[in-house]
Formats: sequence, structure tokens, C-alpha cells
Amino acid sequence: MRGGFKTKLSDLPFSFPIHMDALNNPGRGDVSEQDAAILETVVWKKFDSWVLPMCTVIYLLSFFDINNIGNARVAGMQTALKISDYQYTVAITLTLIPYIAMELPSNVILKRVGPDRLLPAMVTSWGIVATMQGFVTGYTGLLLCRLFLGLAQGGVLPGVVLYLSSFYPRERLQIRITAFFATASLTGAFSGLLAAAIIGMDGIGGKPGWAWIFILEGLFTFAFGILSFFALPRSPETACFLSSSERCYVVSKLKSSRVISDDAKKDMFSWMEILRALCSPQVLLLSIVAFLNGASVVILFPFVPISESGTQLVGLAFFEPTIVAGLGYAGRQAQLMSVPPFVFAFLASMISALISDRYGCRGLTVIFFSFWCIIGFSMFYATTSQHAQYASLFFSVAGVYAVAPAVITWIVNNSAPHIRQASGIAFSFIASCSGGILATWLLGFLSPGPNYAAATITFIIMSIGMIVFASLNLLYLWRENRSKAETRLSTAKPDEPEHLGDRSAWFIYTL
Repeated sequence: MRGGFKTKLSDLPFSFPIHMDALNNPGRGDVSEQDAAILETVVWKKFDSWVLPMCTVIYLLSFFDINNIGNARVAGMQTALKISDYQYTVAITLTLIPYIAMELPSNVILKRVGPDRLLPAMVTSWGIVATMQGFVTGYTGLLLCRLFLGLAQGGVLPGVVLYLSSFYPRERLQIRITAFFATASLTGAFSGLLAAAIIGMDGIGGKPGWAWIFILEGLFTFAFGILSFFALPRSPETACFLSSSERCYVVSKLKSSRVISDDAKKDMFSWMEILRALCSPQVLLLSIVAFLNGASVVILFPFVPISESGTQLVGLAFFEPTIVAGLGYAGRQAQLMSVPPFVFAFLASMISALISDRYGCRGLTVIFFSFWCIIGFSMFYATTSQHAQYASLFFSVAGVYAVAPAVITWIVNNSAPHIRQASGIAFSFIASCSGGILATWLLGFLSPGPNYAAATITFIIMSIGMIVFASLNLLYLWRENRSKAETRLSTAKPDEPEHLGDRSAWFIYTL
């Protein structure tokens, strides 16, 4: 397979997330081998130059607009609105409830409505709500804004992941998912810098600095939402930036790896496929990992998207500026000191994704960086040194950012057909955000700072749980692949029942 894995598949000790018949039918049609090699290079670069940046910006804006309440809190919002720590935690929880409620239905209807319509509509609507947060004058107004913000944003991240997975073969997917996840880590760093700059607008137009954080970032989101109605392609088949030969090659390539179904009926809505996704062991095990990962990183930074990885990530997203401030930094310095851990997380997650795509080792990636989370949280708990606690953030943040895209890609790679895949993605994010609710209470009210002792112990236990459940999933998929290999020796593919999806003996799970 040119442009992909150069080693023969039969020589490798692991399996790739593609079907066996895709190996025997690469789907190049009448395209010569030389032309196929050129197309293989060109088409993915075009998607990387158009589709991936659009998805990344959508994700980053959702990241900014739902998590900038942490920056606004440090800048004086909580004092200005006269709300307690308990009320602040309630406001965050109220964001997550409609957020969770929207993830499954929006993902199920995404293909029918069209991602080129639904995703821009979400961006535009939450941009309006995000801007309005800058005009609230009391607690009730803040609660209403957070409620509608969660409602508008709930389907964004699972929708973007599902949308992106329809443009790339399975063995090329994790580096792309990681690209926008990891870029968010840089945005987490940039968010602190931007907030520090915007705070300087305090008093302009009669608005405090924290209000301008909401207003400026929300207006930019609204403008980009309008632009994305015209720039976001609906599917690979209709991408205007591809030539006819490129389009035919991509469609054939995606069909051969079962990213696009040969039969449109297989992708139609089905309650049974939603149920099958919910009952899939790999979805259940990895949803637990997503919940646990979301729960742990909570203790570190408030710039992590709530939809990314559950409890840990949500906590990082909403409370990190507060935690950094508790380590002895204040004001703009607290915002600036949150930058370096995210830069390190970006490098770690990108390198790990390259290795994972190259060697197909999703499970080992999750396990390896779960150990990093344990190291980081243990350091934070075991020492009272501010420098050591700050250093611990590098392990925790990098661990969470590397685990999140690996877990999501692992689910995408091992779920088929479309509705089952869309549901599996949504279930993992529902679990993740549920972990976020736990995180907000652990760090916001139940486990007081600056040491967050009870929360940190909880996150260490959860990180150990991530290793356990990821290992169980790895073992399960390995045993299933062995069983499927035996079935292929005794059964012909035409004799296999239809609509098995990833349960087909000719669907090899990626490990």
C-alpha cells in the first residue's frame, strides 16, 4: 500500500484496523501504479490542508468558549458577580448536563442533515451564547448562558471526530485526530496568553476585563461559524478542491477500507445498531477509560476541553488557572505559567500518534501515558514544594492529551457500520463528560485547594483503572482477532451473515 505501511502485513506481529478484503482489493480500479502513488500523496495532503484545519479551528473555538470561564474567574468574574465556589461549580455542572444530552442524537443525525450544515450551525449558535456571557450582571444570567452554551456545543466534538473519520483510511486517522487535540494543548497555552492580554481592556466600554474575554472570543466564533457554512465540504465525494480523478481515487480507497459503505442502506438509522454499539465490549471498556481519564486531569488545568477525556480533562480545563494561582502565582503570571505544560503536551501527543499510526499500537499508547498520569498525580500529592507540584503538571497534562485521541481513535477503528460507529463515539464522549461532572465537584467543592488531597488520591486510583481497563480491552481484541482468523479458515465470506459490521470475521480489530 503506497504512502502507508511499507512492511508486508504478514511480517508484522500486530494487526491493522482494516478489513481483510480491503487488503486483497485496494480499490484502485484502472489507475496505474504510478498514478496511484501520486494520488496517494496528493489527496491526503489536500484533506490535511482543507478539512483538517477547518475541524481543528471548530474544535479550538469550542475549547476557548466553554473553558474561558476559568480565565474569567481568575480575572475577577466570581467576585464581580458575587457568587460562591459552590455556585461556580453548579454553573459548570449545568453546562455539562445539556452537553451530554446532545452528544448521541447530534451524532446520529449528522450524516442525514449534513455535516456542512449541522457543524456550522452549532458554531454560529454557540458563538452568540458565548458572547452574551460578557453581558451578564448576575448569577441567574450566567446559569442561563452556561445552559444554552452546553446545548449548542454538545454535539461538536463527537461530530467533528465522526466527520473527520469519513475522510481518512483507518491507518491514517490517529495522527489527524491527535493533530487537533494536540493543537488544543497549544491553544490552552495561548488561552492563558490571550486572557492576560484581554484583561488589559478592563474598563473599556464600561466592561471589566473578564467580560471582554467572553465578548471577543465569542464574536470571533460567530464570524467563523458563518464562514464555515461556505467552506466546509459535505463529504469526500463532493469536495470541490479535488479533481475528478482524485475524487474517484479517494472514494474507491475509502470504500476498500470500509470508511464509506458500498451499500447506503447499511448506513441508515437503526435503533438496533445503537444498541449493538452500547453492548460492544470494546466500546464499554474504552468508555470507562474515557470516564477515568476525564476524571483525573481535572486537578491540573482549566484549559482542557470538557469533551475530550472526561474527569481529568474537565478539571484541567476549568480549574487549572485556579490551581496555578494556588501554587503562588497570581493574575497575569498565573495565566502565563499555565503555558509550558501545554507546549510539552503537544509534542508528546504528536510523537505518540505518529508511532501509534506507524505500528498500530493504540492500546500500548493508552497504557504508557496512563503511567505518566500516575507519575504526575503522585508527584502533586507527595510533595509540598511549589516547583515540584508545577513540574508534575508536565506529566499529567501530557499523559491526558496523549491518551484522549488514542482512546477515541481506538473506538473509531473498531466500530462499523456507520450508525454503530457514530453511537460508539458518542457513548465514549458521554462517559467522558460524565467524568467531567465528577471532576468539577471534586475540585470545585468537595476537595478544597490548594492541595486538593482527596481529589488527587482519586485521580491516582482512576489512572490505575485506566491501565487495567485498557489492558482488558487489548486482551479482548487480541482474542477476538485469533477467533476470527480461525473462522476465516473454515468459512467462506459469502456464507457469512450480512450486517455483522465489526463482528465480521473479515474485520480485523486494531490493537
